Amino acid sequence: MPVLRYLASLSTARMILWCYFIWWMLVVAARFDPSLRLWFTSLGLSAIIGVALLLSTQGSAPVGRQDPWVVFRLFLMPFCVSSFSALAKGADFFLIFPPTLHENAIGIACIALFIILVRLTKARWRP
Repeated sequence: MPVLRYLASLSTARMILWCYFIWWMLVVAARFDPSLRLWFTSLGLSAIIGVALLLSTQGSAPVGRQDPWVVFRLFLMPFCVSSFSALAKGADFFLIFPPTLHENAIGIACIALFIILVRLTKARWRP
């Protein structure tokens, strides 16, 4: 099964990136703002910063030689950061934590379940 194989081969660094993404998705789901301005601004910042990150990580490698998933992440991360920041603005967040215990508990539980799933898969499914 491809999903099990992927989870079993997931590095610690990639697992942490998935945890960040889970947290972002939960905040977006709980505090979604349908304002097109917010999402277009995030897309614009993602494009500008993504290109800068791509150029800074390319070095002397020819254009187009990077792993497509790495390139995708270079553009996704600024989008997530800028949209998260816009959604958290004025909402009494403490750093990245929403003001309600309920939202934090759901986020921590989802991340814990993901980590448990990855560890169980690694223990049972050897790539």
